[in-house]
Amino acid sequence: MNYDEIMKRLNELANPESVKGMARYGINPNNNYGVSIYQLRPIAQEIGKNHDLALKLWASKIHDARLLACFIDDPSKVTGEQMDSWAKDFDSWDICDQACTSLFDLTYIAWDKVFEWAEKKQEFVKRGAFSLIAGLSVHDKESGDEKFEKLLPLIKRHSTDERNYVKKAVNWALRNIGKRNASLNKKAIKTAEEIQKIDSKTARWIASDAIKELTSEKIQKRFKNK
Repeated sequence: MNYDEIMKRLNELANPESVKGMARYGINPNNNYGVSIYQLRPIAQEIGKNHDLALKLWASKIHDARLLACFIDDPSKVTGEQMDSWAKDFDSWDICDQACTSLFDLTYIAWDKVFEWAEKKQEFVKRGAFSLIAGLSVHDKESGDEKFEKLLPLIKRHSTDERNYVKKAVNWALRNIGKRNASLNKKAIKTAEEIQKIDSKTARWIASDAIKELTSEKIQKRFKNK
């Protein structure tokens, strides 16, 4: 399937009512056809990995095409320059999260970008740093606990960012580290308890929500059964 065929397919699947629904959940309605993830993923499987096509789809500026680009790009061919360029284009939490947890977290430079993007001012670029952590916590099977432990001070330092899309990603990152294994669970809970003492409404929310999940019977039972 080539670029023109894909764009025609997306146009055929366009759903204006779906766009309105997405907007209610904070997804940017601009240049958005309203094609769902459940429709895009089978198309991505049909296309297969194609780096050049992914770049072309991203350049279209169409929301749905950009999501598709995240699914078909080859992480082994993604450069730091591409990651920075795409991150500057993030205009919606779903684009940010799909890029970071379906593609960028599988690249050789993902860990470097976590620390780099965490210091950026742009809301969705900074969110990208913590979305990457959330993705790495699930998909990086090779890295040891020490690499994830080094992320906990970063999470603590940025736990006072009041912007909605940043604070939710910081919380997500902390929870996912804490769900990786029993040892990291204890360290993430300890970090959350430290965050809870910070004089910040945002920090207290991040901490309380993380502690609630990480100490839950469901999570603790998972570790006891291993």
